[in-house]
Amino acid sequence: MMLSIKERVKKSIPSWLILIRRYRKVHGVFPNLVRPATFNEKTLYRILFDRRTVLRQLADKAAVRSYVALRLGPQALPELYYLTTRPDTIPFDRLPDRFVVKPTHGCGWFQIVTDKSAIDRDALVGICTRWLNQSYYDINREWVYKEIKPQIMVQEFIDDGGGPVPTDYRLFVFEGTVELIEVNVGHLTRGRVRLYTPAWEKLAPKSGDDVPRPTHLTEMIAAAAILCGELDFVRVDFFDTPEKLYFGELTTSPECAMGRFLLEGLDRSLGRHWNLPHFTTLRPALRLRYVSQNRRPV
Repeated sequence: MMLSIKERVKKSIPSWLILIRRYRKVHGVFPNLVRPATFNEKTLYRILFDRRTVLRQLADKAAVRSYVALRLGPQALPELYYLTTRPDTIPFDRLPDRFVVKPTHGCGWFQIVTDKSAIDRDALVGICTRWLNQSYYDINREWVYKEIKPQIMVQEFIDDGGGPVPTDYRLFVFEGTVELIEVNVGHLTRGRVRLYTPAWEKLAPKSGDDVPRPTHLTEMIAAAAILCGELDFVRVDFFDTPEKLYFGELTTSPECAMGRFLLEGLDRSLGRHWNLPHFTTLRPALRLRYVSQNRRPV
């Protein structure tokens, strides 16, 4: 497929330059990447310079299943019904009435099917085909997505009794210790986000309805420690049902360093929990680039 001149120019711009400018636009300041202190600065530092292969495995929605199964057991995973590079081969007739479809090489892309008889199968196949033809790396410039094999997953629908989209529990885990739980009721709906401590004390927002303590909170925190104990930071997402706890996904760079927390000061306080690995061979080049971009001392 031929790229337009605009697309070719965009692809030629270095990722570090795009991300630093994007960070400045979102947060109002340039990131300090020589001595990163806040959570978002450290997230951006990881995106630009941390090339550990395990991070790519965690981002791959198919490959991460073996990582989780090895540590928690296969029972923690939603059942995988089908994995393919050809969406037109999805065996709809053999699938249950409810299921979830998503690609392996992106984030935030999914289709929830709650009534198989009501879906337009051709339209769903078309959506999957577009996913396969898209590069999530080109969108967000997160290197972990660059070489993930694009595939389509069809997996179990998780019903927590709260509606078509289960509540998403997102645990911020630093070297095996959970420091924050972000609860997303309705998934991707910013108005229903709540922040809690691991002891389920509400942090933000102060007004608004509370989210009931999840049935398997203790197991959730223990599972997060097992999954992330060997890593400096990972966000691990879970779904909780009355019967059991389900793994959702692992995120190594939440919101591509562009997230804004509901609680003032949380960006810096979370940053204090994150002990970044030092990539000494890259720091001189980083300093030169950063000084050149900012034109101010660092």
